[in-house]
Amino acid sequence: MALTEKDVRYVADLAHLKLTEDEVARFLPQLDSILTYMQKLNQLDTKNVEPMAQVTYPAAENPALRLDAPQPAFSQKEALSNAPEPAAEYFKVPLVIEKE
Repeated sequence: MALTEKDVRYVADLAHLKLTEDEVARFLPQLDSILTYMQKLNQLDTKNVEPMAQVTYPAAENPALRLDAPQPAFSQKEALSNAPEPAAEYFKVPLVIEKE
């Protein structure tokens, strides 16, 4: 799969990254190499390969998952005690502006 600079800029835009011309030139062959390798992997016959991820086990058999039980919650005062800038009864956070 031959990627173009336009493709790299599109992916960067999806990630809200501003790339310089040098970065676009550097990432183009890297992304192309990754996608080429993924195409090779997609050609493998995996019909007889057993799944290996833990997510395939039922939750009760997976020791990595804890019981979903109610726990005591922090009071509002306790929750705000470590806030760098508490505001009244809330966490004060930086302004986030959506990209259009």
